[in-house]
Amino acid sequence: MSRSPDVEAHLFEDDGRIPNNPRLPLLLYRRALPASEGLRPECEKLFRDNGWGGIWVNGVFPYHHYHSTAHEALGVVRGSARITFGGESGVTVEVAAGDVAVIPAGVGHCNAGSSGDFTVVGAYPRGQSWDLRTGEPGERPEVLENIRRVPLPETDPLFGENGPLAEHWRMS
Repeated sequence: MSRSPDVEAHLFEDDGRIPNNPRLPLLLYRRALPASEGLRPECEKLFRDNGWGGIWVNGVFPYHHYHSTAHEALGVVRGSARITFGGESGVTVEVAAGDVAVIPAGVGHCNAGSSGDFTVVGAYPRGQSWDLRTGEPGERPEVLENIRRVPLPETDPLFGENGPLAEHWRMS
């Protein structure tokens, strides 16, 4: 991909339940994937070619959750949804086919309503494996340390070494 997308950055504070990430913003790449019938294979190929693996295809859970051991990329390949990022007091955004969210470890996300055909391709940076956390009180000490230790990705999931991720996260 050669063209850089419109990027929205959102930094969230710990809300007492969802820790979020104290230094890395959520990145929303608007209209980053080319509109085509082959959106899913194109997204999977871009993630794979740029070193993001553990690829899966599904939706987004309809409850607030986060990953403390990995960053996550979500490429919307079909339909649309309202996703709440940052926990219950975070921000709800509309996403549609072609949009990509790059979610730092610790940042909460929840499907707040979607079209029946809503589908995402998910992936994680090379060497990172996800856990599923929901903000239970007993999680806190462990997850805060996990989030602190998650390394920055080597590459942007869509644009490789010189994509928007490097600009927004390496300077954070």
